[in-house]
Amino acid sequence: VSWARAPVPVVGGDVPSLSELPPMVRRRVDKLGRLATHVALAVQGAERELPIVFASRHGDAPRAFDTQMEIARSAPLSPSGFAMSVHNAIAGQYSVVRGDRSNITAIANANFTLEAGLIEALTLEETSLLVVYDASPHEGIASRFPDVPSDFAFAWKVKRGGPWRLRTCDETHTGRTTLPHSLDVLAFVLRRDRCLRAADGVSGYEWMYSPVERASDSSNCV
Repeated sequence: VSWARAPVPVVGGDVPSLSELPPMVRRRVDKLGRLATHVALAVQGAERELPIVFASRHGDAPRAFDTQMEIARSAPLSPSGFAMSVHNAIAGQYSVVRGDRSNITAIANANFTLEAGLIEALTLEETSLLVVYDASPHEGIASRFPDVPSDFAFAWKVKRGGPWRLRTCDETHTGRTTLPHSLDVLAFVLRRDRCLRAADGVSGYEWMYSPVERASDSSNCV
């Protein structure tokens, strides 16, 4: 919550050791995978048969870039590196590690990947797990990266109902922020602000916090 009061993007820093996983698995999972796996394990705990949505705008973009550079140099590809560069690799690895055959989805939707992931999670079961994550770009493509660089992952156990409301809104561009959109939403939820609106010129979403005492308040963001 203290981060949400003065939120900043997080770049670099330590990564989870994932000591609870077998060494062979840990060697296959790099920084982004460790971040996503760590928060998913922490929130899901021992609960089984819980549908999970892994939501990432870019997936493991740094690893995918390295794989493409190997192809460009006609260098031998690492089978493990290639397998772990696809968008659903982290989700697949997570299900294998836990031996869990629950429904697992990997999703991306540009700037509004979190919203797409949340909608998907809420259509699966009454309770689902949503894991949101992304990494700073490889230095080779940083200048073309649309987001503020940040290394992050967080997970929510989501249920239908509750005090937060999400709906589409006018797509008029709301401007660039100092955080990736997913972190803007995380800060909004932690602070329990009244509303958050974001649009990118193509689509837009409006979040509203309406606790019981304000349940009758249906006004728009101002």
